[in-house]
Amino acid sequence: MTKLLEDDRYDRELRAAVAPRDWRNPHPAERYDLLVLGAGTAGLIAASIAAGLGARVALVEQHLMGGDCLNAGCVPSKALLAAAHRIAAARRLSDYGASGGEPVVDFAAVMERMRRLRAQIGPHDGAERFRKLGVDVFRGRGSFAGPDLAEVEQADGTLLALSFKRALIATGAGPMTLPVPGFAEADCLTNETLFALTELPRELVVVGAGPIGAEMAQAFARFGSKVRIVALDSRLLPREDAEAAALVDQALRADGVEMQLGAGLDRLEMRGGKKIVHWAVPGPGGTTLERGEVAGDDVLLALGRVPRVEGLGLEQAGVAYTKKGVQVDEGLRTTNPRIFAAGDVAGLWQFTHAADHMARIVIRNAFFFGRGRHAALPMSWCTYTDPEVAHVGLYGNESERAGCALEELRMDFKELDRAILEGETEGFAKIVIERESGKLRGATVAGPHAGEILAGALLPVAQGLKATALASAIHPYPTIASVWGRLGDAANRRRFTPFAAKLLGGLIRLRR
Repeated sequence: MTKLLEDDRYDRELRAAVAPRDWRNPHPAERYDLLVLGAGTAGLIAASIAAGLGARVALVEQHLMGGDCLNAGCVPSKALLAAAHRIAAARRLSDYGASGGEPVVDFAAVMERMRRLRAQIGPHDGAERFRKLGVDVFRGRGSFAGPDLAEVEQADGTLLALSFKRALIATGAGPMTLPVPGFAEADCLTNETLFALTELPRELVVVGAGPIGAEMAQAFARFGSKVRIVALDSRLLPREDAEAAALVDQALRADGVEMQLGAGLDRLEMRGGKKIVHWAVPGPGGTTLERGEVAGDDVLLALGRVPRVEGLGLEQAGVAYTKKGVQVDEGLRTTNPRIFAAGDVAGLWQFTHAADHMARIVIRNAFFFGRGRHAALPMSWCTYTDPEVAHVGLYGNESERAGCALEELRMDFKELDRAILEGETEGFAKIVIERESGKLRGATVAGPHAGEILAGALLPVAQGLKATALASAIHPYPTIASVWGRLGDAANRRRFTPFAAKLLGGLIRLRR
């Protein structure tokens, strides 16, 4: 459960919007067209669209509306990353002809800024706004009591019965914990408690080498913490393009982050007021190649997320689930045809934008006899380290998944005039194409503003255009986004075989 500061004005403002303590639940309607359990991204999007269409909608949330994205994910983390980025830029002022020196970081002010901005955004996801949209917002613990009936346990322990025609499970996911001795007792940080810090940890151990671990490790290193990453993964960002991940690895090490990769965790002990994480590198046949330990004032667990399926009464509703999430078909319908699931709890793509997309599929399939499928469009994502890594579609090594031979074309940012002028030449863009047809199947960008630059490839990949179509867009000069036109030109040159060159040369000679 996300931790907010009781004595902070901005967290009080946030709570007043997304979890008002004086909220009075409405009298339940006789039957709802749509019942939504969970007011994170998927739940909020589905509720607002359905209410806008004229449906009678009930939205149930026990904790903070806005879900992890607003309260303990995208919003607070990107506020910290924005501050960390500017602190790092200040250290490079001399590269641009300005004097500055080492910036003095006020961590308490950094965190206050984050809380202020989060509170400013909070009303967008707040209870009052959704009430005005025509949604019946219920504060309390929601669960199913039957295949078409749910209950809300209110703060005073009384139950409200909500009958529904259709329902959406959108309860999200929580941080994964570690079944390793000492961790449960050590009060480790997770994304749900990290953003309540008011003092900078002098030493921070980050467990996990994925996006959350990488982003927060870099940010806290730039704030002034001594940061060490420990992870069983053999490299940083193991699911990303290896070349892009290596670029991020280099950047984090330059920021002072130390890494012990390929190491499992033995235990955590308290010693001298420090949290001591013991690690071991496994070898063949159950052997251990190396052992060691790292100390921190705090330990951040950044291991991934676990769908919230417990305590929802899914058995009573006839909804099948596993520890990986609620089971859904391609249309996001559960084993109860009345009930859908979307967002992190469905165990699919655990991104805010994916939850948004899935919620729209649910509305289409629930109310309009649609056949929307969650896998119909290629998913995109971005890791907001510095440099960023953004991706959509397939990677070059996924020929088997594609069912055909794939080929990569790439271009370094150092070949782009704008990157040279900005002094940000570390990075590249890469496209993945079908070798025979030239169809565009994926794209990766690694570098500053990669998430924004990737936008130029999203529609061509989604529509299955040929890579040569990238050359038809006229980009302003000088921009980094012009890399797509350059890659389109490279795709055109692929077709310029010796035979084609000979044929074209002959045609030119005939026209002299």
